[in-house]
Amino acid sequence: VREGVTVLNQTPSAFRTLIDADSRSTHPADALKLRHVVFGGEALELQMLRPWFDRHGDTQPRLVNMYGITETTVHVSYRPIHAADLAAGRGSVIGEPIPDLRIDLVDDSLAPVPAGEPGEILVSGAGVSKGYLRRPELSAQRFIDWRDPATGQVLRGYRSGDLARRTPQGDLEYKG
Repeated sequence: VREGVTVLNQTPSAFRTLIDADSRSTHPADALKLRHVVFGGEALELQMLRPWFDRHGDTQPRLVNMYGITETTVHVSYRPIHAADLAAGRGSVIGEPIPDLRIDLVDDSLAPVPAGEPGEILVSGAGVSKGYLRRPELSAQRFIDWRDPATGQVLRGYRSGDLARRTPQGDLEYKG
């Protein structure tokens, strides 16, 4: 409030501390200048946001969960979070890819997994780096050329090692 912060990029665990401090604050809820809170760096447990939504609602500031990895220069996907997500009991929804990236969920042989099933997050697109500096063996394991089964197109991708599933609502849900 004192600094007039408008955009906060925060890990969920650090934001939990802010939620606690905010709940004890004597400032009115509308004293915050925040327009956006962007989460990243670790999985977001949506239920932790309940006290925040109870005090501030879910429109101002807008809360956004972003999944990211260093190999794509930090962010891969984004998903605005709403109070309805808590009521629906959703997990750590990570949304849709940012414009220069694509996310596929694949099995060990790089075949797409069925909706609802967990699969490895395979990230492709212009935002994927070319590999690890002076680590050709590791680069060869993680940065791959793969054929999109739907189009036959060969894409450069990064095997993240992270798991996600597509929910019945179409969201990507981070699974670890």
